Amino acid sequence: MSIAVIAIDLHRGHLDPSVATMPLPEEKCKQVIEENRIFFNECRKSGIPIIHLLTQYRSAEEILSNPAWKERSEDPNATRKNVANHNIEGMPGVEVIPELLESQDLIVDTKKRYDCFVATDLEFVLKSKGIKTLWITGVNTNSCCLATSIDASCNDYAVTMVSNCVDTMDGIEFHEAALMVFERAFGKVKTSDQLIEERQKNSHAI
Repeated sequence: MSIAVIAIDLHRGHLDPSVATMPLPEEKCKQVIEENRIFFNECRKSGIPIIHLLTQYRSAEEILSNPAWKERSEDPNATRKNVANHNIEGMPGVEVIPELLESQDLIVDTKKRYDCFVATDLEFVLKSKGIKTLWITGVNTNSCCLATSIDASCNDYAVTMVSNCVDTMDGIEFHEAALMVFERAFGKVKTSDQLIEERQKNSHAI
């Protein structure tokens, strides 16, 4: 069963407080980076590819063509009020966190909406590699990770959200709610340790 990790928006725009335009809290940035770093290293040892999905826009107009995002950009109380200034081409935030990227990893850098399958060649990459099982990590749990995971599930991928390797700028209640919604109807929620342990047991059983 071919597996890939879909690493969503693990970039400086969310996780590097010095340049982030839509940051997680600083302590969460460190935690998300470290949990993913450990998990990715274990996956690479097992030959599981890491596919980084990177949000990048040509201009603010591309961002604000989404009505919901435009509304939030005009709301000073919205957690995502800075959306119109987020990850525009050439900004420092448009870079995968260096310690999470290795030369053998793949990058899909045309992501423009929450769902990683929209306007990208992710589907092509997965089909070309015969991948049908996805382990989802990244930011934000309740938007990009959830939208991508639900779409993948609805298109018959076997999907697991890696609970300790996802997080959100919207707070713990939205993180937990997203995981509950996904697990109830669309797929599985497991920790990175559980997935690696299960993978190793299955490999030994062959």
